[in-house]
Amino acid sequence: MAARTGGEDPAGPLIPETTPGSDEAEPAPAEDGELPPEDGEQQPPTGEVCSEPNADDEDACLAPMPVDQQELPPDLVLPGRASVDPPSWCATNGTTRGTRTKVCRIDGWKYTTRQRVNGRWVKTGETEMIFLNYSYGNSGIGRVAHQIEVYATKGWGHTLKAKIDGVGKSGASCKTESAKFPGQQLVLHKWMLGESFFDTTATAAGAKGKCGTGWTMKITNPPYTPAEIPSTFKEFRCDNATAGRPEVGCVVPWYPSKLKYSKVRTPDLARHVTLAQNSGLPKRLHRTTTQSVIDDNRDKACGDRPSVSGKSCDEYPVATSKEGLSAGGKRRTFDGCSYSDIPSGSGSKGASACAIAKADNQSQGGTNTQFYRAERVLQDDPFDVVITP
Repeated sequence: MAARTGGEDPAGPLIPETTPGSDEAEPAPAEDGELPPEDGEQQPPTGEVCSEPNADDEDACLAPMPVDQQELPPDLVLPGRASVDPPSWCATNGTTRGTRTKVCRIDGWKYTTRQRVNGRWVKTGETEMIFLNYSYGNSGIGRVAHQIEVYATKGWGHTLKAKIDGVGKSGASCKTESAKFPGQQLVLHKWMLGESFFDTTATAAGAKGKCGTGWTMKITNPPYTPAEIPSTFKEFRCDNATAGRPEVGCVVPWYPSKLKYSKVRTPDLARHVTLAQNSGLPKRLHRTTTQSVIDDNRDKACGDRPSVSGKSCDEYPVATSKEGLSAGGKRRTFDGCSYSDIPSGSGSKGASACAIAKADNQSQGGTNTQFYRAERVLQDDPFDVVITP
């Protein structure tokens, strides 16, 4: 990771964080990161958009285009080019991918100039570009960064006379702290870089809000009409509502961090979770902070369980998830769980109950609390339960 420049928060410099539960990137769900447009917010075109012709019947057009993976520059994630190096998993065409504290997307754009001659449009130039958007945050700082890197892969004619610059664009519950993209000539096979920082306004106790980050990129090329490309994210959520975290922090709420139980440290717990998931109960859960739901999950799974020496009743899905018995389904158990009066079962609905070592159950409570705190997992956030060695 290269040293970052500027944008320091009172809590310290903004350095990309890899939280304990977010070691692998995943694609963003289709419905997330898509808040309704704000008043006056410019949206990227979904097809070719051309300017009004000037007095000489010349215009400029922009169109989104797929990025050929074979044409991505070999130095796409080369260390040291940007203030903070983009992760290697950025190299995915048109898909927003992320972890709990990082998101990345590569878009393709085609810029065309043309002139109408004898009633027919004749191209006077065309350039293809890739835009690499990389945004990162930190679970302990109320600031989000958004780097943009522009690279022209091929081009000719009048489009190579253009200049490109950018203006930082904030949205939702964030404001621009700083943004810098020096205006540059559009040159083939050369990276053009910009860096911006955005501060959350969700700082009051209990507050939370989405953080819109990004850029409005502008292509100027007289006598052609300027063209603008909005390049934005609304992937981060900042909050001052995480129990046990007195500071504001920002994370990607749709990313399912991994809640890990160790076979070595908690063998009984790991066995129960493995049996439960193998019976069809979900690995991916969603947190609930509603105490009545948590109590209902526990009571329906374990409330009537007799005492077993040295053990206590464990339920799966975990009581602090929305997938427990409060959501419906039947209770099940497994061989070796000490509850022969409960039938076995299968399927994704319901919950399992199993008597496990008290020490394992007590350890699980602390593990869950630390996980929710470290990953800033709030109401409805997804998370995956996994077993580690």
